[in-house]
Amino acid sequence: MAASSSRTARSSASAASKKITSQLKSDGNSPDAVTRVAAKRRIAPRHDASESDATAHEDSDGPAPKRRKAQPSRAKSKGIAAELHQRLFGAAGKTVHQPCVPPTRRHNVSYHRPALLDDAASRHALLAWFDGVSTKRNMPWRKAWINPREHSNAAQLRVLLERRAYEVWISEIMLQQTRVAVVIDYWNNWMAKWETIHDLAAASSDDVLSAWRGLGYYSRATRIHEAAKLVVQDPATTGLLPSQVDDLVAKVPGVGRYTAGAISAIVFGRAEPMVDGNVLRVLSRQLGLLANVKTDKLVIDTLWAAAAALAKAVAQDGAEDKTEDSVSNRPGRWGQALMELGSTVCTPKPNCDQCPISSTCRAYGEGKLLVSAERKPVIKDIEDSCDLCETLEETADLEEDVSAKAKAKPVAAKQGKQMKLSAFMFKAPASEKAPEKPKNALSSRDMEVIVDHARKFPLKVVKKAVRVEETLVCVIRRSDGQYLIQKRPEKGLLAGLWEFPSNILQDSDDNSTTKLRRARATDFVSDLITQDKTSQGAQLKHVRELGSVPWLFSHIKLTMHVHLFTLETEEDCVEDAATKANARQRWASPDAVDSESMGTGMRKCWELAKDSD
Repeated sequence: MAASSSRTARSSASAASKKITSQLKSDGNSPDAVTRVAAKRRIAPRHDASESDATAHEDSDGPAPKRRKAQPSRAKSKGIAAELHQRLFGAAGKTVHQPCVPPTRRHNVSYHRPALLDDAASRHALLAWFDGVSTKRNMPWRKAWINPREHSNAAQLRVLLERRAYEVWISEIMLQQTRVAVVIDYWNNWMAKWETIHDLAAASSDDVLSAWRGLGYYSRATRIHEAAKLVVQDPATTGLLPSQVDDLVAKVPGVGRYTAGAISAIVFGRAEPMVDGNVLRVLSRQLGLLANVKTDKLVIDTLWAAAAALAKAVAQDGAEDKTEDSVSNRPGRWGQALMELGSTVCTPKPNCDQCPISSTCRAYGEGKLLVSAERKPVIKDIEDSCDLCETLEETADLEEDVSAKAKAKPVAAKQGKQMKLSAFMFKAPASEKAPEKPKNALSSRDMEVIVDHARKFPLKVVKKAVRVEETLVCVIRRSDGQYLIQKRPEKGLLAGLWEFPSNILQDSDDNSTTKLRRARATDFVSDLITQDKTSQGAQLKHVRELGSVPWLFSHIKLTMHVHLFTLETEEDCVEDAATKANARQRWASPDAVDSESMGTGMRKCWELAKDSD
């Protein structure tokens, strides 16, 4: 049966590949034909743990996207994507200026060429906006670009670039899956502790994990430390991170294409894209691409290609040196501007009236058509449709909703409702005279309709259900006041961190009771103590279950049931110093436990144990 299924799958894939070739030959080099073929052959991307922040974001409720069945080979898919991207973002591409009409949104693939690509004034407007707001959130890693032309001393320039690259690298890794407000203090403390990459390379792994305590995703800290040692020891770099994206990805563990692009653009001034989850959302709306930006590889790569084309265009704007290798502060400012826009204005629920580039935004333009009296006719030729995009759901309900909003009477503002932070951002000082409202300005009701439409981009997908687990955390206190702790494996969840001995409850114990947990914990600790040579002949006592600590990881909803045990020994336990220093399981004083690198959830368990004394 398995062999038959395998032969069937290979036969199906072969047929799909032949069908792609046949369609390309019959349709010639039509960009629409290429796109229809490419968009229907989607491949799920390989998960890169180093840049999980680049595709995972907060606004992800909604229906799952449709799945495509046939998939060509990876090489053929790359060829299709490359041709598609060249036709969309190449110099010969033509920009469609008229927005398509919701809810049918009939359009061909050329609709997704970004208007920003041919609008230097809008690119300048976004940079000017960023320059005006970049200091408002007080990010200490945002500093002036180091212009190599202003430094004649090569050795001094190298020292400056080494320090700057290190600062940007640490900030970008810390910002993965973590809010800016949380990262600021961690980054400042980190830089105070290890001023250079050489200092970090010389640090102990326990010190690095301890400094990371509370940031979560501890494998990031381990990769940073290992990467620092490699970069310092490599005779080709000796502490200076590479400037090229390919070299950064290949030579620095934990660095994916997003982090590499950020270092290359911000530090070295190269025209490289920086695409995190916020930028994917911004570009999805700018291009009018209603698609899955989380797992659809063709869509993600298309947005990356758009970002790369925009970065190159920005680098050339006003540049004296028109060569491809010219560097400036513009690519770094541009990449950060897109991220800032996505995190403060073009959020899951955007503030479109605050956006400096709404004039080039496809989603915004489509939203304006919904409130406009001059609705354009719908394109009827289905052969001109774009298969990159999904269709809007509940189109009939949408039109009824829009119609109802247009007829609705103004509603008085609610009193006492707390305003969001975004309502206070980027406003002119009170002393300045407010500009007069243009005669054709949109009403608040119209803007609400536009925002509701923009919120549909990118396509919402169903979050993967988190796994529910329970574990027994056994805090064992010896008669001399020391506690048994153990170090987790160097790979996997919470790698390399210290914890109290823990035992996961199996699926059969899902409906666990206090009695069952006590029995399981006692059996587990008894076996553990039997193996400990320093505890031979000791009397073990289960004191009580201290309580439960819920903790949520990205993929696991964990409940930690904390059990306290005492261990009465007949003689004082003396352990060899070398054994204590190297063992993955050892006894530690309360002060030593306090100073160890533990996950935040495990530290909460420790607080329960300390409070029980």
